[in-house]
Amino acid sequence: MRFLTSLLLICFSHVAVFSQIMEEINPPENIKTIIFKGPTDDQFPVVQLGESINLSFDDLTASEQDYYYKIVHCNYDWTPSQILKSQYLSGMDNQRIIDYENSYTTLQPYSNYQLTIPNSNVGLRLTGNYVLEVYNSYNEIQFSRRFVVYQDAVVVSGEIKRSRDFNYINTKQAVQFSINTAAFPVVNPQREVKIVILQNHHWPTALYNIKPQYTIGRELVYKYFDETSFFGGNEYLNFDTKDLRSPTFAISSIEMKEVYHHYLFTNEYRNDEPYTYFPDINGDFVVRTMQGEDVSREAEYSQVHFSLPYTNQIGLDQVFVIGKFNNYALTDENRMVFNEENGKFETTLMMKQGFYNYKYVVQKEDGSIEPNLVSGNFHFTENNYLILVYYRDFGNLYDSLIGIGSLNSRNISN
Repeated sequence: MRFLTSLLLICFSHVAVFSQIMEEINPPENIKTIIFKGPTDDQFPVVQLGESINLSFDDLTASEQDYYYKIVHCNYDWTPSQILKSQYLSGMDNQRIIDYENSYTTLQPYSNYQLTIPNSNVGLRLTGNYVLEVYNSYNEIQFSRRFVVYQDAVVVSGEIKRSRDFNYINTKQAVQFSINTAAFPVVNPQREVKIVILQNHHWPTALYNIKPQYTIGRELVYKYFDETSFFGGNEYLNFDTKDLRSPTFAISSIEMKEVYHHYLFTNEYRNDEPYTYFPDINGDFVVRTMQGEDVSREAEYSQVHFSLPYTNQIGLDQVFVIGKFNNYALTDENRMVFNEENGKFETTLMMKQGFYNYKYVVQKEDGSIEPNLVSGNFHFTENNYLILVYYRDFGNLYDSLIGIGSLNSRNISN
């Protein structure tokens, strides 16, 4: 009986491990400017099987540390799939990243690391969700990032609609789409097909478990309003530090200390202001410099100063500066501090030269997040939407990714 109890505990612990969601892990303060992309400029790799993905990051210790990478295959809900590495990898991972160089003539020294997959050591065999993990020489995980690999087996088409709920008609966007499976016959779409919808490649707000409303021949139709809707948010704020010594429209002043300091104009609350279209890159950033040609090791780091006026709406809640540059993480590093002398929330971040999108989010005392309390919600806002179509046949041990669809709210309709 004791043996049976021990065996059951082992089995349950095994299941618990494999049911754990693989969240993205954010790096320590010495690792900055993680750039992870496929063939497009979007910093979330969505690649066809066989296409390359590229990782770049800086280590501000500039000590040429050894870093290693591992690759984990996941199901559509980001739990690790129950297949062997030899089934989803050709070659072996857990290899050292050997492509790195130190910065050149920069005030803040750093080491820049580059990794391309597939490479001479490893390639990918299967479609689906993946997590790339980076470790130091002590086998301590430093950070991880998600990416997806797909095959073009089905056709996804759709459009963005305004909400039909009068409570949200001016603040929400609904994603309506259909999937043509003529080239990939599906027997039981309610069970075999799974859908995930992303707004601006942001996984914390992704929608899962969306079933087709009905089918017409080989076409699966998803004409929902409430089930596939997102708050529109607002266009991101931005600044550009490509020229270290020249203020732009968003930069009020520049100081030279141990490194350059860029002071941004104080931002204002936009939640009760009319919507104004201002082109953005949906939270992303682009490293660029006018002080050199090789941005990976010649671009400078500077201290960027952010400020936001106090308001009674926020009170004792916490305010954070987020964007793709810090993977939208809420950490002590990007938490703003109230300055009693000028009545503003302030923080300073070390950032590499370039063009950055950012926004302010509020964390309430109960831990809940208000992503658009400062910026406001508008159905006019330009957002990208990614529809991921997963398939698992009866008896399969993993979810394959058989197609994607990309939509934009620029042409939203009623």
